Amino acid sequence: MSGCPFHSSAPSTATQAAVHSIEEELAFLSEAHPAGSVPERLSAFGSALAAGRPAPLTKDELTWAGRIAWRNHSRCIGRLYWKSLLVRDHRHLETADALAESLREHLILAQGEGMIRSILTVFAPPERVGGPAPRIWNHQLCAYAGYRQGDGLILGDSKNAVLTELALGLGWQPPVKRSRFDLLPWIISGRDGEPKLFPLPAGFVREVPLRHPRLPWFEELELRWYAVPVISDMILHAAGTDFPAAPFNGWFMSTEIGARDLADEARYHQLPVIAQKLGLDLSHPRTLWKDRALIELNAAVLHSFECEGVKLVDHHTASAEFVKFCEREQRVGRAVSARWDWIVPPLSPATTEVFHTPMQEFATTPNFLTRPESVPARGGSGRGAKLSF
Repeated sequence: MSGCPFHSSAPSTATQAAVHSIEEELAFLSEAHPAGSVPERLSAFGSALAAGRPAPLTKDELTWAGRIAWRNHSRCIGRLYWKSLLVRDHRHLETADALAESLREHLILAQGEGMIRSILTVFAPPERVGGPAPRIWNHQLCAYAGYRQGDGLILGDSKNAVLTELALGLGWQPPVKRSRFDLLPWIISGRDGEPKLFPLPAGFVREVPLRHPRLPWFEELELRWYAVPVISDMILHAAGTDFPAAPFNGWFMSTEIGARDLADEARYHQLPVIAQKLGLDLSHPRTLWKDRALIELNAAVLHSFECEGVKLVDHHTASAEFVKFCEREQRVGRAVSARWDWIVPPLSPATTEVFHTPMQEFATTPNFLTRPESVPARGGSGRGAKLSF
């Protein structure tokens, strides 16, 4: 799958909490229990939900809920492989330290030897609706710091500027010589709600240095990206229950890195630098210098991940796989919820099948929901500036 391109800040009603009937919330049980023990489970679930307690999902039921949540998620182009998702049931873990150890295991398993595996780890839900629960404050487990400079500019990834300030406030010690690609520590809270810092050991996160198949000077840009996109601040909603700590990963689609992370003006803004190195005319957009630079940046991403043996998918392949997914769903009588502006790749979109595919977004359950809260102020659950997706 792709890493699910969580880069847009545009709101979506289909990825926010929606009101579903008990019947809708528990309909997925028919897939978890094809042999027919659903009535007994419905009674147990109904009693728990009526009392404000989390649904008593078995391990197998949680696995089905996680896989179906991926299948339902309207913003993900890589859903063809939803049945292959490995779901780790860690609902017994409630402390920040226990979560951190589990997350280390998650990342090691996901990274593998470069053949990225899709994994979902589910931690403890609130004991009562609206009650405290463990939480991961990072948007992704792997991400680069964004340092606010005295001149107002940001060194690194501006998307993570707020989280970087929170980490510094909690005592994080960044490298003496700060760079554009300093990996952020994890910030995790247990059921007590207090954010706790977990710095990452050197070399723990696999990164891919970028080079170009034909342009030797490209390495001089000293660009890199991490291998696995683990989304860690979304809520898994299943069986009428929210699981606020449920990190999930697939593998990258190349354009997420080459056409957004490194290319966006509000992120690493590398297109002018590459265009100048290419000797292009930057005097007017009609010279298409941005387009030509974008192609070469994406060529470097594809080439570098392949050379390092790290799995990712190009946008043409991902598009064809999504159409295949939709066809499979249609054959079994399931409608596909999809948000067009998230599914269509940001590079040469009209050359992909999904650009020409009608889509409709609607609320589904189980699903992964965006979190409405902001990053907290230091030492509590107060509101800071909101992180965008």
